[in-house]
Amino acid sequence: MSPQPVAETIDAFHRGRFHLVQPHGRGHRAGMDAMLLASLVMQDGAFRVADLGAGAGAAGFAVASRLPDAEVVLVERSPDMAEFARKSLALAENAPFSSRIAVLETDVTLTGRARFAAGLGDYSFHHVIMNPPFNDASDRRTPDILKAEAHAMTENLFESWIRTAGAIAMPGGQLSLIARPQSIAEIIAACGRRFGGVEITAIHPRPGENATRILVTAIKGSRARLQFRAPLLMHDREDSHAFAPLVDDLNNGRVGYARLR
Repeated sequence: MSPQPVAETIDAFHRGRFHLVQPHGRGHRAGMDAMLLASLVMQDGAFRVADLGAGAGAAGFAVASRLPDAEVVLVERSPDMAEFARKSLALAENAPFSSRIAVLETDVTLTGRARFAAGLGDYSFHHVIMNPPFNDASDRRTPDILKAEAHAMTENLFESWIRTAGAIAMPGGQLSLIARPQSIAEIIAACGRRFGGVEITAIHPRPGENATRILVTAIKGSRARLQFRAPLLMHDREDSHAFAPLVDDLNNGRVGYARLR
C-alpha cells in the first residue's frame, strides 16, 4: 500500500508577493519568525544567500522577493520539506524570482570534504541566514516527525550550524539568525572568533512582557564589540492585536532591518 500524500496548502506572504506550498496538519509551518529573519538581509547589488535549515523556504523566498539582485540557496536536510520548497518554486506566482532560488537537499552540519561535495563550498555566500530548531531535546516530543525534525535541538546545534556558516561565508559576510533568548550564550560562544560585531535585538510581544525571540546578526572576521539594540515590540499597545508599524513593515517585506554598523 502506497503512503498517503501529505496534505498541503498554498499560502501568501508579503501581501501576495510570493507564495509557499506548506504541509497541512503536520510539519512546521512558516510565519513571523521566517519573515523577521529575512528582514535582516540588507545589501545592494548582486549577492548570494544561504538559508540553512530552510524548511519549505519561507525566509529565503522572502529575501528573493524583496531584493531583486539576491541569489538564494535553500539548504534543507528533510526530503519532504525540500520537496515543498521545490513545489513552491514551480508556482506561477513565484515566477518573477524563482530562477534566483535553488534547493540543496543536504545536512547543514556536514564538515570538510563532505560539506564541499554536497555543494556548500568555502567563501561562497555574502549572507548566511538560519532559524535553527529551538526546543531542547528533553522537551516533550511531538509524534509529528516533520515537526519534530524542525523543532528539536541536537547537542551543540549552534556550534555545528555556525561552524558551517563560518566556512561558507565570504570574509566580511553576514550571519543572521532568529532564536529563543535562552540560546544567547550558546550563540555568542559559537560565533567565537568566526563572527564578531554581534548585534542582538530582543523581541517582546507587548510592553511589560518578557522577550520570546532574539534577532542576531554578526560579521565574519569582525572584531567589533557586542551590542544590544533597542527591543522590538510586536504589539506596541497592551490592548491591541495589531502589529506595531515597523514590525508590520518587516513582516510584509516593505523594509529591511539594517545593522547599526
